[in-house]
Amino acid sequence: MSELDLRDLDAFVAIARAKNFRRAAMDQHVSVSSLSQRLRTMEERLGVRLLNRTTRSVALTEAGELLLSRVGPAMAHVNGALDEVRGLRGVPSGRLRINAPPPAIDLVLAPMIAPFLAAFPQVELEIVGDSTFVDIVAQGYDAGVRYGEHLAQDMIAVPLGPPQRYAVVASPGHIAKHGRPKLPKDMLNHRCIRIRYGRGMLPDWEFEKAGRVVKVSPPAKLILNYPGAAQRAARDGFGFWLTLEGYVREAIKSGALVSVLEDWCEPFPGPFLYYPSRRQTPAPLAAFIGFVGEWRKRERKSPSSSRTSERRSGIHNHSQEFGEG
Repeated sequence: MSELDLRDLDAFVAIARAKNFRRAAMDQHVSVSSLSQRLRTMEERLGVRLLNRTTRSVALTEAGELLLSRVGPAMAHVNGALDEVRGLRGVPSGRLRINAPPPAIDLVLAPMIAPFLAAFPQVELEIVGDSTFVDIVAQGYDAGVRYGEHLAQDMIAVPLGPPQRYAVVASPGHIAKHGRPKLPKDMLNHRCIRIRYGRGMLPDWEFEKAGRVVKVSPPAKLILNYPGAAQRAARDGFGFWLTLEGYVREAIKSGALVSVLEDWCEPFPGPFLYYPSRRQTPAPLAAFIGFVGEWRKRERKSPSSSRTSERRSGIHNHSQEFGEG
């Protein structure tokens, strides 16, 4: 392997994971032509084809899959070691890659992004929205975001946000015309908007009250995989929608949407930032962990956060909103 260097392997891993030369070139900060040439040279030296590519697609060959499975985690460790060395300069720098379900990005991570990058301008932050489980080490991520019941035991977990809760909402006009449900089972008689998440899941709606958990599968007259469109449909009077309260808090406050079954929507612990247990944490990740800690301290001091925390309940399965399975 003396004829290959780390740049060859890094380029291959970037292409293999992105399945797209243009995105990989952007990730590597090089031109598409130079990245393509590096891959061709690498394949010639190894004497095997690593990728099958057409003008529209890129797919790993058997040899490529084998190489990625062995080299991918190793490159993650190498890049982590380089980040640690850069961190010795006293100013955290380098790339920080985080994998998270989209609602956690929208409601928890998004407000942190600009302040974090302002505090650590030499860090390059990449956040990838993904509703399915991934091996963050094998896929080259520094950290991931998930809920407590989905965390692997060999990971270190840090609370990322305050407790959350679900809300079932509809427009005032829809409720005036079709009535207000009083129990979860009443949803079976109402027109509902449902979200289909990763792996094609259309999960039940889960409710909890005083330790009693009730699941229902209301009729889905409209199925979407994007919360923005679902909220618009609810505002337009199409039907009831179950979602995280953070998506509709302002609409409820303004009166555009009305919340129902509130006594069946108890709070649950918010998401966790998790990362591999290792002796030395890469400098960009260490900076973000510290930033999250300070952010959470300020949240706990705010009156609205304190009221939410008082209502906190135990951990249950909250994969219905995040498409995990």
